[in-house]
Amino acid sequence: LALLLDNVERLGGSWQRAAQISLFLQIDASEAEGQALREQIGAMDEVAEAEWISREQALLEFQQQSGLGEALKELPDNPLPGVVLVTPREVDKVTLEALRLRLAELPKVQQAQLDLVWVERLTAILNLGDRFVFGLTLLLVMALLLVIGNTIRLHIENRRTEIEVIKLVGGTDSYVRRPFLYMGALYGLGAGLLAWLVLAYGLGWLNAAVIRLAGLYGSDFALAGVPAGDGLSLLLGAVLLGYIGAWLAVARHLNELEPR
Repeated sequence: LALLLDNVERLGGSWQRAAQISLFLQIDASEAEGQALREQIGAMDEVAEAEWISREQALLEFQQQSGLGEALKELPDNPLPGVVLVTPREVDKVTLEALRLRLAELPKVQQAQLDLVWVERLTAILNLGDRFVFGLTLLLVMALLLVIGNTIRLHIENRRTEIEVIKLVGGTDSYVRRPFLYMGALYGLGAGLLAWLVLAYGLGWLNAAVIRLAGLYGSDFALAGVPAGDGLSLLLGAVLLGYIGAWLAVARHLNELEPR
């Protein structure tokens, strides 16, 4: 789920376009002034992209999308102003509002418009996804500790007589505990490797459908695989959880196994 959320966030262009700032210029702004303003805005650090839409292009798009093409041809003059569409680098409500106010003060800008509702919805969705993944991670960690702890407990019960003999001849708790800790770490390593393989195969299987869907929208988006760093972190985390689960299980039951 964390990898899928990361892939969703990779759709940065789509998220950012939902938070675009539209700068409506004054009617008397010329083509050269609009292009110059676009270049000025595009050079700002907070801006990822700036696109200039001339009055003629805006009217043409409006005719195509509104279905009022014939009626608009009867107008004596083009009533639409030139527009600069600004795509920000970061989708943050406070940052975007500050950028909008800054852009509104530029020359020839009559109005700077930003749909903050989309930004708030986007931020809420991403935060919800992060919280859901974090909560599910905690549940899975506890489940893994419980499973490995129970598995180690069964091994301890099966070797109860052996452990009592070892302690009877002077074996220390550390000596008795060590093989079970190794066993827990090996269980974690095996689980991590299996999870990595299943995750890589699952993303590859899902990616075929994602590519077909993206192609229908004229996009070349594809799911990213499992990064090597994330895979190694998965293995390390699984080994540590296996070790911790084994240690907790042994610490709980070792005191009960005193020689009689």
